[in-house]
Amino acid sequence: MNRRSFLHATSGAVVACGLPRAQARSVPSRPRPSPSQLAWQRDELALFLHFGVNTFSDREWGDGREDPSIFSPSALDARQWARAARRAGARALILTAKHHDGFCLWPTRTTRHSVAASPWRSGEGDLVREFVEACHAEGLKAGLYLSPWDRNNPAYGDSPKYNDLYCDQLTELLTRYGPIAEVWFDGANGEGPNGKRQVYDWPRFFGLVRRLQPNAVMFSDAGPDVRWCGNEKGTAGDPNWSTVNPDAVPFPGADGPGIIDALQHGDPAGTVWRPAEVDVSIRPGWFYHPAEDDKVRSVDNLEGLYFSSVGRNGKLLLNVPPTRDGLLHSTDVARLASFRARLDSLFEQDLARGARPPTSTGPHGTSDVTLDLGRTVTVGIARLEEDITRGQAVARYTLYGAADRDWQVLSSGSTIGYAKLDRFEPVIVRRVRLAIANAVEVPQSISVGLFPPAVTTTGLP
Repeated sequence: MNRRSFLHATSGAVVACGLPRAQARSVPSRPRPSPSQLAWQRDELALFLHFGVNTFSDREWGDGREDPSIFSPSALDARQWARAARRAGARALILTAKHHDGFCLWPTRTTRHSVAASPWRSGEGDLVREFVEACHAEGLKAGLYLSPWDRNNPAYGDSPKYNDLYCDQLTELLTRYGPIAEVWFDGANGEGPNGKRQVYDWPRFFGLVRRLQPNAVMFSDAGPDVRWCGNEKGTAGDPNWSTVNPDAVPFPGADGPGIIDALQHGDPAGTVWRPAEVDVSIRPGWFYHPAEDDKVRSVDNLEGLYFSSVGRNGKLLLNVPPTRDGLLHSTDVARLASFRARLDSLFEQDLARGARPPTSTGPHGTSDVTLDLGRTVTVGIARLEEDITRGQAVARYTLYGAADRDWQVLSSGSTIGYAKLDRFEPVIVRRVRLAIANAVEVPQSISVGLFPPAVTTTGLP
């Protein structure tokens, strides 16, 4: 059961590019990313680490009645997590500091249901500290997920009391461990031990994070900095606008008509910048289960996730759960390394680098950019990028190629944003032409990268 079902129950040639002003729809003060949002998107890949009492109970969602003594990883090594992430090309990690069961991975003053009551490190351990220090030692950003739903704490359902407690937990996490790059929320909201439902004070939570960690981005259905993509399948919407109407998803966990569509696609007329994070697990479950050791996603599947997340103007958040030993499983680590090798191979040779980009106005009022590669090459992948420091503009485009005189369509689409990856049948070209047929404002510059077709590999899992 995923979160939503519960709530129901590098660069190539850079070209200047512009539409005739009569075609561009004027939108005052188009949103642009903050420095933190821009850095977040440029990371492209982060790893999620679901770890806690569920790891030892072999469950996905604990009920809050777990004995803390079951939390006893025998060989926990957060540096191993961070090294595997760095080798995979990830630039950030996010840890489940507390999941819905309410068990805290740090010694908190707010509850006894924490690592302090476990045998791990003789009750003296602080997994959040070890995690953050491992991230920083490996040059990675650290993020934390603090579930708002708490199935253990008796205060849950007494809304003012629990909101105070939740803010106390946030304060501990955001003041004890140095810089935190991302604070991850969801809207999970079920009955607590007292049978009552909780009313979350989201403005207070968001305001506290902004005050204590002003450079952190906050993720949730409703942002305020990064939004959910609307599914846990690893697929961003197409089209996918980074701009949204904030009224469309008013708070995390909001349900109703149009919400999934708003999360998937954003809004070209949106008034805030809130790009999509695409979360998906490398295994069927989010926590580690021994029975899933032979069900880890293949390299081909992971490559497809990259194209349907980063390649659709999103960021990929790939969950890789630690085992009961406290290590990432060797299969998962090997798969991550092979995934990085695959991406490095795909994008190693940009055949458009150095191409000279004359610009001209094409037929029917379109804006055309033609690149002469200076030689004939075989291409099968295109990477298009807008300069999102100036916002997002492109609403429809077509990419053409020609070896001689006759142009043929290589790919077409709607939004570009940070990155749009298009795959097509291998074709020999000397020139390519990018035609921008529609945009919400005049696009300032677009980067065009062209890459050889993927080489089919056999024998890889």
